[in-house]
Amino acid sequence: MIEIQSRRDQTIALFGLGASGLASARALIKSGATVLAWDDNKDQREAVQRDGIVVCDLYKQDFETLDALVLAPGIPLTHKPHAIAQRAKAANCPIIGDIELLIEACPATQFIGVTGTNGKSTTTALVGHLLHTANIKSQIGGNLGPPALGFNMPAQDEIIVLELSSYQLDLTLKATFDIAVFLNISPDHLDRHGDMEGYINAKRLIFRDRENTVDPQVAIIGVDDDNGRTLFKEFSQRPGWRAIAISMSERLDDGLYADNGTLYQATAGNIEEICDLSQAQSLPGTHNWQNAAAAAAVGHTLKISHDDIASAITSYPGLPHRMENLCRVYNATFINDSKATNGEAAARALSCYEDIFWIAGGRAKDDGLAVIKPFLPNIRHAFLIGEAGPAFEAELAGAVPVTQCGDLETATKKAYQAALASKSNRATVLLSPACASFDQWKNFEIRGEAFKRFVAEIAEGDA
Repeated sequence: MIEIQSRRDQTIALFGLGASGLASARALIKSGATVLAWDDNKDQREAVQRDGIVVCDLYKQDFETLDALVLAPGIPLTHKPHAIAQRAKAANCPIIGDIELLIEACPATQFIGVTGTNGKSTTTALVGHLLHTANIKSQIGGNLGPPALGFNMPAQDEIIVLELSSYQLDLTLKATFDIAVFLNISPDHLDRHGDMEGYINAKRLIFRDRENTVDPQVAIIGVDDDNGRTLFKEFSQRPGWRAIAISMSERLDDGLYADNGTLYQATAGNIEEICDLSQAQSLPGTHNWQNAAAAAAVGHTLKISHDDIASAITSYPGLPHRMENLCRVYNATFINDSKATNGEAAARALSCYEDIFWIAGGRAKDDGLAVIKPFLPNIRHAFLIGEAGPAFEAELAGAVPVTQCGDLETATKKAYQAALASKSNRATVLLSPACASFDQWKNFEIRGEAFKRFVAEIAEGDA
């Protein structure tokens, strides 16, 4: 557990007692702070009281007497801020999150931050795998895996790799990163940030300038979209930064890029081949080329050899719920891509397969399905679930056959039956919802685990 010596003897309010909030409370208490914790969920409050954490109704708290408010990442701050955040702001009480506390607690540690609308979990895990392959001590987490303050105190020369959501970055005031990876950006979480400008502004906080630094901070930026190209141009000229471009769609004179399935590094026009990406079985699809290029750019920055970079990319085992190949039953292959919570992520999955029996729906984001249109010819039938079902059916009208299924279990069974009936050897039952899970499931992980269970039942029944 992280010890935050800078917060010793302070009184800290903490709102939100999920995994990150509970880890934050424990770390702060261990560090000698007084923690006043609250969650709107009564069961959560009772659970932490049994853990010895003091519960205090923050709706009645005088924030002028407090040193800081620690918010869980899911609590709105900048756009339509939560009532607790408003009370803290009115009292000029600093509002922070667990990422801020982690970096504050480990001033000598090298931090790599990874953000982007899509691909950040895979890239974070891939960077962690690369460091392990190169025998570099590291821990990975943040928005992926253990909460930030659940890490072990880092050893000397140990690197921490953090997946950073816009929610987490929104709750940083001073946190800076030695290497900041910005993969891509497309409309997402606009209900949280108000509009695209608010969303971009939150993501840009990964590039906060460090004061009094000797070595430049490194900005690794995907240049496959207009926002990325604009950022790269800015940071190529910004004092104190070294910018490295990455691309999955174009050749670069300087940077790392994928071309026709091969990863290259270009330096002043001199091209070196790193690896054949077709050998990376857990990184299917062109979108994963960007993730591989980002990890390779981190490796280059850390002076890891091309051989070790290639070895790590091709041996990467993959993550659950991200284009996860579950099994094949007769002619049908089942793919769990529950992490695809927006249209852009679903489009990436739809580009990778043919004869798709697509399971989609849930709580829709603002981006809709326009981005998947180039891949409609890959879809044989769509099986729709959740709140977005009717709207998705209207968007798909006339393009692909649609069946409204309501729930995931029904959709899985119907998609399998249709795949079986197609007799295609390329039939793929793909869960790639293009939606958040919150209408029927607590999170995408639980949705993905449910899909795995339904698939296992099918496999067992047809064995």
